[in-house]
Amino acid sequence: MGTFSWTHLLIIALLFVLLFGAKRLPDAARGLGRSLRIFKSEVGQMQAESNTTATPAAPAQPQQLSAAQQPQPVQPSTPIVEPQASPKTL
Repeated sequence: MGTFSWTHLLIIALLFVLLFGAKRLPDAARGLGRSLRIFKSEVGQMQAESNTTATPAAPAQPQQLSAAQQPQPVQPSTPIVEPQASPKTL
């Protein structure tokens, strides 16, 4: 039921002939072929563009930080206090 057999394809072909007629069917197939060719060329161009933008021409050298740009250590605003042990009650 889920697969196409040769009879299914024959029925589809007959429906195309009935809907479009024998005279217009070659024109429709030609138009479909042109559309597929244009689609393939556009996809190829998009892939070529993505390949050129994905790989940069020259890798950038990392900049070294000057003395003014050196990160300063962060000190906590409140001192850390150790909790005192509470006396044990029995």
